[in-house]
Amino acid sequence: MAKDFSTMEHSNASQNLSIHQVSQPQRRAVLQGGLAVSFASLFGAAGCTTVTPITANAVPLFGFKGISISKADTIRVPEGYTARPFAAWGEPIGVTGAMPAFKEDASNTAAEQAQQMGMHHDGMHFFPLGTANNSQRGLLVMNHEYVDDGLLHVGGIKEWTAEKVKKSQAAHGVSVIEIEQKNGTWTMVRPSRLARRFTAQTPFALGGPAAGHALMKTAADPQGRTVLGTLNNCASSKTPWGTYLSGEENFRFYFTNGGTITPHEKRWGMGKTSFFRWPEHDARFDAAQNPNEFNRFGWVVEIDPNDPQSTPVKRTAMGRAAHEGAWVALTADQRAVVYSGEDARFEYIYKFVSSKPMTSEAAAKAQGLTHAQANKTLLDEGTLYVARFDADGTGKWLPLIHGAGKLTAANGFADQGEVLIKTRQASDLLGATKMDRPEWLTIHPRTGEVYCTLTNNSARGVGANPGVDAANPRANNMMGQIIRWTERNAAGQQDHAADTMTWNHLVLAGDPANTRADARGNIKGDIYACPDGITFDARGVLWVQTDMHASEMNKGEMTGFGNNQMLACDPASGEMRRFLTGPVNSEITGLALTPDGKTMFINVQHPGENAADRSDPNNVSAFSKWPYGGRPRSATVVITRDDGGVIGA
Repeated sequence: MAKDFSTMEHSNASQNLSIHQVSQPQRRAVLQGGLAVSFASLFGAAGCTTVTPITANAVPLFGFKGISISKADTIRVPEGYTARPFAAWGEPIGVTGAMPAFKEDASNTAAEQAQQMGMHHDGMHFFPLGTANNSQRGLLVMNHEYVDDGLLHVGGIKEWTAEKVKKSQAAHGVSVIEIEQKNGTWTMVRPSRLARRFTAQTPFALGGPAAGHALMKTAADPQGRTVLGTLNNCASSKTPWGTYLSGEENFRFYFTNGGTITPHEKRWGMGKTSFFRWPEHDARFDAAQNPNEFNRFGWVVEIDPNDPQSTPVKRTAMGRAAHEGAWVALTADQRAVVYSGEDARFEYIYKFVSSKPMTSEAAAKAQGLTHAQANKTLLDEGTLYVARFDADGTGKWLPLIHGAGKLTAANGFADQGEVLIKTRQASDLLGATKMDRPEWLTIHPRTGEVYCTLTNNSARGVGANPGVDAANPRANNMMGQIIRWTERNAAGQQDHAADTMTWNHLVLAGDPANTRADARGNIKGDIYACPDGITFDARGVLWVQTDMHASEMNKGEMTGFGNNQMLACDPASGEMRRFLTGPVNSEITGLALTPDGKTMFINVQHPGENAADRSDPNNVSAFSKWPYGGRPRSATVVITRDDGGVIGA
C-alpha cells in the first residue's frame, strides 16, 4: 500500500531491540572506520551477496538491456518486450449473467462493483487450468488492497453516504478471473464459471485455535466462527497444494473507537478516527459498539480458486498481524512452513510450521479429493514463531506457545487463542527483534534462502526511537534494504523447520549521487529506493519492485529515482538491472509468471495518487490518465517478449 510515511503505524512501545541495535560489532565498525568502511566490511564489493554461496550461472541471467529512469505517465519495458494493460479496475470479472461495464463517471453501483475488478490491484498468482504446465489458460487471482474514494464515487467524498460505504467495501478484497492467450494476446474469459469476487461483505470461515474464541464472538456472530469480509489485502502466495494465501494488512485504518481505547487496541494502532469512513454507516467498524470485530481482521486468508463453491478461511494458527502476505516452503518431511512480516515500523517477522505433513496429490486423488481439499486443514495446526536477530549474525525463532515462558494467564494470555489474537503483545514479551517495515518475502528456488524487503523507516533515529548503526546506518531512513537468512538443523543441513538461522543484509538501497553519504546505499548497477514486492523466478532471478510514496518522490534524497520501477537482481554477480518503470505516482506491485516463464503479469496500483487531492472528484486526472487516457485506474500489465522467449533471459 502506498503510504504517507508521516502517518505510518508506529505502535510498538516495547523495549525489544531493533534490527539495528543488535549489530554492535558492525556498529563499532561505523564508529571507528566511517560509513565507507562499514559498507565494504558488511557487504563486500558486490551489493547483492548471499548467506549461502550461490554458484555463478553458466550463462548470464539477464538477456535484456536495462532501461533508464522515467517520469513519464506510461509503462516502459526493455527493447524487444511488449507491455499491455488489461483487467483494470471496474472491468466485469465474467460472472454469468452479471457483467456490468465500467462507467467513466464512476456511477457504477455498489452491487455492480461487487461483480467488477476491485480497486488497487496488489499481490497475485497464476493458476494453470487443465494441466499443471498450461501456460495459455488459467486463473489469475489478485488482491485489491484499498481504494481512493475520491475516484471511486460520483462527487468524491464531500458527502458521505451508506451507499458509498457499500461501494468502497465492494471494491476491496480479492478477484478470481479466467484468462487465456490466443494468437499471442491475453484476454479475460467471460463468462466463466470460476470467476469470483471476495469483498468486505463475503462470509469467511475461521479456522485454527482462535476460531470460536471469546474474543472473536460478536452479537452478529455469537459462535465466533464466521466473519463478513476481508480487507486491505496486500501480498499473496500460491501454496504447493494449489490454494491462494492473502494477507490482511493495515486493518486498523478501517476501525475507530471514539470512547476509551483499550491497551490492546492501542497496541494495534486503534485511533479515535478512521482513515476510511466506514464506521459512520457501518457499526461493525465502530469498536466502541463492537469491540471484538477488530480482532476478526489481521489474518492470513486461504482461498481455493478452483472451487467456486468453497468458503474461504481465515487461518488463525498463523497469528494475527498487519500481514503483508504469507509465503510457503516445505520441509523434507513435507510439513508446510509459512513466512510472513508486518508492514509497520518496528514490528516483527514470523514463521509457522504445520504439525502434519502435506497430503500428496497422488494420495488426494486416491481419496477422490483435489489436492486443495485434502489439505484444507493443514494450516490450522502447528507452531507459530517470531524472529530474533542476534548481533553475531545468527538468529533464533521464538515459539509463541501458551504456557511457555512469559506467555501465561498472569501476563494476559488465557489460552493459545489469546496468544494468537494478541500476537504482537506475545512477541513483545518474548524479546523479538523490531524490524523496519518487513514487507514481501521470497524463497530462493535452489538454496532455500529466505529474502525479505524492509521498505524503509522514517522513524529511525528520530526522537526516542532507535538510532543508526552499521546494519542500517541511516537516520530517518527513506531508502530501505533487503535482509535474508538461511536456517540449518543440528546436522548443518538447510531446514526451514529449524529454530536457528544465519542472517545478513542483501543490499542497502540508495543513490550514489546523493550528497548525504547515508542515502547512497551500496547497490551494484541500477539504483532504486523503497524495495517492496520481491519474487524469485524459476531461473533464480530476483525481481524487485519499489514503492516510493507520491508525497516523498522528487524531494531531497529521493529526487534521483523517477517513478516507481521493477528491477532484476542476479544473486551470483550482484548486478541490479532496471526492467520496467511505471506511470506517474503509481506503485509497481504483484508479480506472476506462467509455468513456461514466457508471460509475466505485474500490477500497477493507484496511478496518479496524491494524498492531498485524491478526494477531489474534479481533480481525478490531474496527475495521471493511465491506462486509457481518462480516469486513472489500477490495472494488471501483461509483459511478453516479442520473440516469444522467456522473460528476462
